[in-house]
Amino acid sequence: MSTGSWLVRPASADARARVFCFPYSGAGASAFRAWPHTVGDVEICPVQFPGRENRLTEPHYGTYRRLAADLADGLGPALDRPYAFFGHCAGVLPAFEAAVVLRERGLPQPECLYVSGQLPPHDSARDRMLTMTEPELRADLESVVRGRGLEPWPDMIRMGLSVLLRDLDAAREYRRAEPIVVGFPIVVLHWRHDDEVSLDGLQGWRDYAESVEFRVVDGGHHDFMNASADLLHAVTSWR
Repeated sequence: MSTGSWLVRPASADARARVFCFPYSGAGASAFRAWPHTVGDVEICPVQFPGRENRLTEPHYGTYRRLAADLADGLGPALDRPYAFFGHCAGVLPAFEAAVVLRERGLPQPECLYVSGQLPPHDSARDRMLTMTEPELRADLESVVRGRGLEPWPDMIRMGLSVLLRDLDAAREYRRAEPIVVGFPIVVLHWRHDDEVSLDGLQGWRDYAESVEFRVVDGGHHDFMNASADLLHAVTSWR
């Protein structure tokens, strides 16, 4: 099977099930580099958006609407067995919209959508990053890099900020005026020490599916990158 450049490694023909992982604004699939390739019989599949990392020379996706349609096309060959979507922060939104596109096309739906630290689509305009100035975004990016134990070299920050600004333009353009009910369960993960998204702010997800479960996991907003045993168990528990 061929998923082109949407996956950072080819999907395994031996996998019994898959979890596709969508990165947050300004990031790429390397956000999941600490995640294992498999958890039990579930293959972990980090998704790479165009315009970053190994797809840096490709045009930016522009809008979530276009990205969702392209994801449905690009990931299609790998949706040949049970699968779930995991998205962190704004990465949840194109994952959600891709699932909607798949439903519209009559294609296999995810068994579950895992929402990590992201307001529901109809509230997404309240994302604090959408009102931040470029200097504030730069400082925030440097803080995230330092938090990962890395030195925020100027070239690294310049490139990361360039990607982040284009991603935020897409996030500003994205709107869903009201909830839409999907036919698969949603599990909302709230990070216990998240200083960006509150548990109250996540409650609107209840309107998006008949089955919506909330789980509190230890850590802060970016600790999904650590791939804790509790998180990995949570995102594969639909099996």
